[in-house]
Amino acid sequence: MTTHHGASEAGRSRDGAVAPPEPLPDPTDFAARAEWGRAARRRSPRTEHADWAPAADRPDPVALLEEQAATRVPELIPIRHARMMVSPFTFYRGAALIMAADLAHTADSGITVQVCGDAHLSNFGVFGTPERKLAFDINDFDETLPGPWEWDLKRLAASFEIAGRSRGFSEAERRDTTVAAVRGYRERMHRAAESRVLDAWYDRLDADTLAEWVRAEREAGHAEKEQVKRTDSIIAKAKTRDSMKAFSKLVRVIDGKLRIAADPPLIVPVEDLAPVGRTHADDEEAMRELLRDYRTTLPLARHPLDEFSYLHMARKVVGVGSVGTRAWIVLLRGRDDEDPLLLQAKEAQTSVLERFLGPSAFDHHGERVVRGQRVMQAASDLFLGWQRVRGGDGVERDFYLRQLHDWKGAFDVETSVPSGAKLYAKVCGETLARAHARSGDRVAIAGYLGDSDRFDQAIADFAVAYADQNERDHRAFVAAVQSGRLEASEG
Repeated sequence: MTTHHGASEAGRSRDGAVAPPEPLPDPTDFAARAEWGRAARRRSPRTEHADWAPAADRPDPVALLEEQAATRVPELIPIRHARMMVSPFTFYRGAALIMAADLAHTADSGITVQVCGDAHLSNFGVFGTPERKLAFDINDFDETLPGPWEWDLKRLAASFEIAGRSRGFSEAERRDTTVAAVRGYRERMHRAAESRVLDAWYDRLDADTLAEWVRAEREAGHAEKEQVKRTDSIIAKAKTRDSMKAFSKLVRVIDGKLRIAADPPLIVPVEDLAPVGRTHADDEEAMRELLRDYRTTLPLARHPLDEFSYLHMARKVVGVGSVGTRAWIVLLRGRDDEDPLLLQAKEAQTSVLERFLGPSAFDHHGERVVRGQRVMQAASDLFLGWQRVRGGDGVERDFYLRQLHDWKGAFDVETSVPSGAKLYAKVCGETLARAHARSGDRVAIAGYLGDSDRFDQAIADFAVAYADQNERDHRAFVAAVQSGRLEASEG
């Protein structure tokens, strides 16, 4: 596999060969940075990004998923497989490793940013900031690592092509959507490159601004009335999805005490997984120690966590691609039983990008996720931190922690219409550009992208070709389940 070593490289051509490096310009020389980006077009032409064909030694996609399963909870793997079987889109959500292996053979400009690593359309949404604002941003960083910015953009564009197919959009409608995502990225990156330095760093999209923009698009004839209503509904609903809402759904009074209710195999209380002879007092003492360690990774000298005490925890199945990794919900108590807090502790394994881009600078994968998220997001959860835990099997595992729900809202793929998908694609493209502009050389990237739509069209071509590949992989995956090679069950 090709390994990418950072922005000092001059980019890869379609055969994966790395061109001789050129020295990076002085960061205070903005004209030289722009020229460096423009020069990268000669080394790695923008039109080459349209190319996709499986490598001669392309690994078996089913084998890659089997390899991933080896480090996950065995009894949960069939649930992951069942969720991925549903459609080519749900398969794509779980296929980040497969796409990373494919992207390692594609062209890139040689400009490194902090990449999300799994920037498909369902990993964006609205959430609450510590300032109690509702913001729109990327919300999943399990695979984050420094790498080529094009990889995130290609994964995003392909997700819109694949989702559009699942919704029955026409070829022209899908093309408009993927081009909108890339154009949004390119235009926002140009604005960031031309902005004052701190304006580029502080730039973010608040939900109220998003709603105003959708209304303006409606008045200009670029959006339907329904899109305005849906945007307002998502924002309003997000503000109701907080810890109290999650508390009412997940927690019950059992034997006079607040406990997370069992719903196996999707939610399993800790006592049902603990070794024989282990008591709740044992769990409570262990959690107090773990919370003290986790507390040291939080940014404030005085933090709200200090006023909460541990009550209970349970393992919870989450998402599609994450199913099988260990994820816990932790119930904490503040002033009284009417003052709860629910945290999510999610296992952080090796990023799917590391075998192609090199190992993370952090030996703790929870820290890798948190550090990457803090760089890419305009504002991050006040409870975002990390922890290393030795399990009952003696294996040390890395986790990152955050609030379970804090004003969360998301675009509904299953009910999307072409005009709404196009608006959403533009917002996602712009949001990805903001994140990359903070962590990479926005001036060089803008120089590489240029002012024409040449790059936009190339990525849209790639999205079509890769969606075809994803459909072939999905068929192979379904066949592997039907043959008995893989097991699938909703549980």
